[in-house]
Amino acid sequence: MFMTAKNAFYAQSGGVTAVINASASGVIETARQHPDKIANVYAGRNGIIGALTEELIDTSAESAEDIAALKHTPSGGFGSCRFKLKSLEENQREYERLIEIFKAHNIGYFFYNGGGDSADTCYKVSQLSEKMGFPVQAIHVPKTVDNDLPITDNCPGFGSVAKYIAVSTLEASFDVRSMAATSTKIFVIEVMGRHAGWIAAAGGLVEDNGIPVVVLFPEVEFNQEKFLANVDAKVKEHGFCTIVVSEGCHWPDGRFLAEQGTRDAFGHAQLGGAAPVVANIIKDALGHKFHWAVADYLQRAARHLASESDVQQAYALGQAAVEKVLEGKNSIMPTVVRESSNPYKWSIGEAPLSEVANVEKMMPMEFITEDGFGITQACKEYLYPLIRGEAYPPYNENGMPDYVTLKGVAVPKKLAAFEL
Repeated sequence: MFMTAKNAFYAQSGGVTAVINASASGVIETARQHPDKIANVYAGRNGIIGALTEELIDTSAESAEDIAALKHTPSGGFGSCRFKLKSLEENQREYERLIEIFKAHNIGYFFYNGGGDSADTCYKVSQLSEKMGFPVQAIHVPKTVDNDLPITDNCPGFGSVAKYIAVSTLEASFDVRSMAATSTKIFVIEVMGRHAGWIAAAGGLVEDNGIPVVVLFPEVEFNQEKFLANVDAKVKEHGFCTIVVSEGCHWPDGRFLAEQGTRDAFGHAQLGGAAPVVANIIKDALGHKFHWAVADYLQRAARHLASESDVQQAYALGQAAVEKVLEGKNSIMPTVVRESSNPYKWSIGEAPLSEVANVEKMMPMEFITEDGFGITQACKEYLYPLIRGEAYPPYNENGMPDYVTLKGVAVPKKLAAFEL
């Protein structure tokens, strides 16, 4: 039976989330149910780099209990990376190295768990069998807090970060409201979202709790005059105002408010600092005392406040990835299909990677109010099902979440060292 079974390779990529490990759990647990087809799952230590350097983790050394515990543990249990494979024409040696690794370890299935750049990498790997003569079925397992992958209704990781931002913005706004008469009148929270304003939109949900809120989206050019007039009007009416600003908010000439002048490994501008820029614009023009915060890693690591639907979907998509390779599928991404918003019903679909790679899904303009500073009822109907429900992790006797750290046992190397 086991002589014909191939091994699978699983890797996590890019910025991690509160639920990416739930997808890992879905992949590994489902693979273990089919030992006649999948002998073992090897995980890349620190993502695709683990494949290139032959730093493979033997997941069979992990207990069933620890693999199950991944479902409630945040971050990347096997380590992630920001490393984008170039085209086959530009860097053939990396692809040849992947083929060598796959051959040496009898790997016939490739599961890459990440966002847009990961979909691109997965698509390239899916073409290996055609171009280099070695059969590898490649499935992209979607993950991104930015919620900007196309075709799928939403992306695992987004629901939980949206819940965290909505709740945190509400709590901080209650704080400001209680102090506004004699102290702080402005609270600014900066959230992730380079080109798409999905996370910022989640902060706009506090409007339904009576909070005066202004949302700054990447999809809408920053108009300082209109913005200040909006904030001024809300402070005069309510005594305070909350601003949710996306890190990708930009001036009319395209410059980010948060531009640092540096680039990440993918060539993207490194952002961070829109909140103090916005807060000081208000201070200089209107004179209001302010506080600001940058949610940063807190928003994507907050497993203690994860959305139940997000956890369920993350696991289900990992499970579906394995089921689809066993059906013979290749070069696809399992997707979330929304069947109904009220009551919320969803199912699993699939999309060809050729239609996913290098495509970003922005906020539709019908989700943004006409003035450009808020979210519409249609947006709320989209968001609320994604943040509904709680999936609290277990807590230990000391009051801390009982998160798992895997053993990470290395698979013995068979090939010579490889320099990246």
